[in-house]
Amino acid sequence: MRGIQLSFSNTQKLRLEKALAQLESLSSKLNSNATVIVADKIPVDEDAALKGHGTLEMGNDVVASVCGVVERVNKLVYVRPLRARYKPEIGDIIVGRVIEVAPKRWRLEINFSQDAVLMLSSMNLPDGIQRRRTAVDELNMRSIFVENDVICAEVRGFQHDGSLHLQARSQKYGKLERGKLLKIPPYLVKRRKQHFHHLDQYGVDLIFGCNGLIWVGEHVDVKDAMVEDQVNKSDPQNTHSSSLPGSSEEPTDTPLERRQYICRIANAITVFSALGFMVNLDSVMETVTLSLSLNLGVHEMLEAEFHVRVAEQEAERRSTSKRRK
Repeated sequence: MRGIQLSFSNTQKLRLEKALAQLESLSSKLNSNATVIVADKIPVDEDAALKGHGTLEMGNDVVASVCGVVERVNKLVYVRPLRARYKPEIGDIIVGRVIEVAPKRWRLEINFSQDAVLMLSSMNLPDGIQRRRTAVDELNMRSIFVENDVICAEVRGFQHDGSLHLQARSQKYGKLERGKLLKIPPYLVKRRKQHFHHLDQYGVDLIFGCNGLIWVGEHVDVKDAMVEDQVNKSDPQNTHSSSLPGSSEEPTDTPLERRQYICRIANAITVFSALGFMVNLDSVMETVTLSLSLNLGVHEMLEAEFHVRVAEQEAERRSTSKRRK
């Protein structure tokens, strides 16, 4: 409940406290042996164990230096903190905002201690042709991205000064338009195999950035560059039809109903984040379905009553899944 500034009635406070207490009891039963606080003793094999992050050696014992969950990978023992800043890894899907257009590169703010760099050579050109970048391409950089543009990219590596090196060589990466950018604590977004989601029933794209930045926007069809290349070879008149995702030849207004769905999904993520729950596709869809079943307006989702309803629904869902196991 960090950062929530809502006025709860006495009944709502009791209901919320009951739901959170139920969630806490369920998580403590599941992770009773794994959850530790500062100075808790961690049972390890003294001969073969390797002490990792979040652990200290005091005498013959290994104790936790942070609050979190004990993780074991082969002989390595470390503590994964419950609340932590974003620690990038190669292959992470991130969402960032352009803050500077520099020679042969764009500099992005990605909710990290240092800015990220996207090189001109690390992304697809608008014409889709794989070739060496020239001085003309460098002069036309502002026709691709400018300051305050929102971009989706992938972490490629780290530079010598600790900043991130990004790449956007796939059609699913690029400029994001006609949507809403949300910022939540990075530890609420778990690394998964799939971070790009298309909600077909709402016509909305949802991108979970590992850095805590989430994009909710109008759906954009991503075309396969190889298929387009084959089509262009067979039909030379269509050689100029391909473009980057997010760049449209004739911009049209987003329908009102779709904008409302974008705001509804964004509010569902905001509520889940405010309650401190892990944000994923299933939880977002359940929250949106709950708001529709209650016939709530978009603005009513941010009120105190809906926060209580979401907490109660999450407690019921976890208890039901536990009974099934």
